[in-house]
Amino acid sequence: MDDASAAVRNKPPSVDRLLGLAKEDMAGVDALIRERMQSPVSVIPALAEHIIEGSGKRLRPLLTIASARVAGAEDDACLKLAAAVEFIHTATLLHDDVVDSSELRRGKVAAHLIWGAPSSVLVGDFLFARAFELMVEAGSMAALEILARASRVIAEGEVLQLTRAHDLGLTEEVYLDIIRAKTAELFAAAAEAGAVSAGAAPARRAELRKFGQDLGLAFQLVDDALDYSGSSEALGKNPGDDFREGKATLPLIHAMARSGPEERAFWTRTVDLREQGEGDFERACELMVRTGALEATLGLAADYAASAKAALAAFSGSNSWRPALEDLADFAVARRK
Repeated sequence: MDDASAAVRNKPPSVDRLLGLAKEDMAGVDALIRERMQSPVSVIPALAEHIIEGSGKRLRPLLTIASARVAGAEDDACLKLAAAVEFIHTATLLHDDVVDSSELRRGKVAAHLIWGAPSSVLVGDFLFARAFELMVEAGSMAALEILARASRVIAEGEVLQLTRAHDLGLTEEVYLDIIRAKTAELFAAAAEAGAVSAGAAPARRAELRKFGQDLGLAFQLVDDALDYSGSSEALGKNPGDDFREGKATLPLIHAMARSGPEERAFWTRTVDLREQGEGDFERACELMVRTGALEATLGLAADYAASAKAALAAFSGSNSWRPALEDLADFAVARRK
């Protein structure tokens, strides 16, 4: 193998190929987003722009576009659905940050710390309303049903997570149910809505939904691990936020299962009672590594990414969108720093 071939093989997974294919479509989506976040009430566009403009690759609307194209779409019917997906996602982030008292979002100061919690919640409601306007304009009852159901499931997942906050007895099964609802459901709905806009057959819709759901699970599990091992740049928030907020995530579930009495007492004090002092987060990170909790979480994320890629098997190998979507699944589990 020559040096050039080795460099290509060793290049970290990225979404560059997908972003290149979707460049024109995503420009149209961005234009719709900028247009529809406007309002004569000045705080609405100011607050919306603060969070939307920092959204990076816009993975969920990108998934809607890519799913439509891999399913054979040649028109622009998917653009309004993609914009709706981004508004739904952004609305949930605004609400989540208020509930969690988060300080950072996507590397920026959380909106509720600038404009206050009431404005953040109400602008989130505005973005939900804009999303439903776009869904209606798209003219697909099937897509409207998919995204409306997703909005309900996400809310259920958030409430379930809230009721089980700081619960050191949380099982892996219940935790996966939580993230399947609050995170993976929108990935699944974004992909399925794209397939619907392309007029895909039910079997192809189901396969793309499966791809989106497993991709979303992989992303969330890697985020869970990064909270104990990553950087603010990788996470878009402060590392340790889950620990400081006392969230029971999969790494904690694994660490608890593999801990002795002394370590369990540490987790009870810091997570359940939230009595945290200097050096506690560093000890938590060390325990995560020593017990193998991070590797177990990342291993499950890799399994979901592989399952997502397998769901694309029925799509034509000559379709350039399929390998680009496979890149996205690989990228999901490559974000370790």
